[in-house]
Amino acid sequence: MLFPFIFLSLGLALVIKGADYLIDGASSLAKHMHVSEIVIGLTIVAFGTSAPELIINIFSSIAGKNDLVLGNILGANMLNILFTMGIAGLIYPLDFNSNSIRKEIPFSLLATLVFFVLANDRFIFNTASNRLSRIDGLILLSLLGFFFYYTFGLSKIKSLSSNEIKEYSLLKSWIFVIIGFAFLFVGGKVVVNYAVIIARKLQVSEKLIGLTVLSIGTTLPELTTTVVAAVKKRSDLIIGNLLGSNIFNLLLIMGISTVISPISYDTVFNFDVAVLGLGTVFLLISIIIFKPRKLDRREALVLLIFYIVYMVLIISRK
Repeated sequence: MLFPFIFLSLGLALVIKGADYLIDGASSLAKHMHVSEIVIGLTIVAFGTSAPELIINIFSSIAGKNDLVLGNILGANMLNILFTMGIAGLIYPLDFNSNSIRKEIPFSLLATLVFFVLANDRFIFNTASNRLSRIDGLILLSLLGFFFYYTFGLSKIKSLSSNEIKEYSLLKSWIFVIIGFAFLFVGGKVVVNYAVIIARKLQVSEKLIGLTVLSIGTTLPELTTTVVAAVKKRSDLIIGNLLGSNIFNLLLIMGISTVISPISYDTVFNFDVAVLGLGTVFLLISIIIFKPRKLDRREALVLLIFYIVYMVLIISRK
């Protein structure tokens, strides 16, 4: 068991360094292109940090591992919205841009709702079984196309004006982004592979592997990127990265996975979808009612407690 833990540690080191490169490169590009950090987070950074989920789900879909596909995505989104957002808020209270972020949270909630409707054919459409078909996958991908169109419009709302962001040459900025993606991809894949090896030696079910070990492993890029950004006090990049990653996970990655191979949906996952939806609603209420445009440390702590309780429940149900 020693070697798997060694490779796990090496993978984690790559992920952390990759997140650092990606933050610096993406922020510099934002200044070059006069685009807000929130848009960079919602597109470039979100896609890069979602790469591990994409690769793992493609392999899982080809192998017909439905529980891994569903557990990986739902578990990753849960960790993003509850744990990672909570950690970021504890490090540095997050300021939400009223002209953009209040629209991104509802879009993330919409993606969760659409996924729930498409997955629960038997309950909603009275069919013989619950199944995510290739048509469902195309619907998810089409919704992603609308998200891209909307994000492009969002880029006109606000230009990046922060003088705190270091601006590198255009070539160096792209090199940082590419190296960051490469480190995140390789490191995330190594971490996931060896985490699964360790988990299977402990005889854990595929559902639990997907919702815990696999989702935590594939979400390390989001977590490390967020921690680095929180230390640097870049709220827009944090929020854009996490919300963008959740939207990418449900629409792009789940869409591609389903198009590759239709997925049989176990209604046990409805609990996880419900928790994800409730967590997103709590986040929305927090920034509108409790303390407008801000997620303070108290609310961040609530998100973390919510995630810990959720973890206890899913481990006890398996």
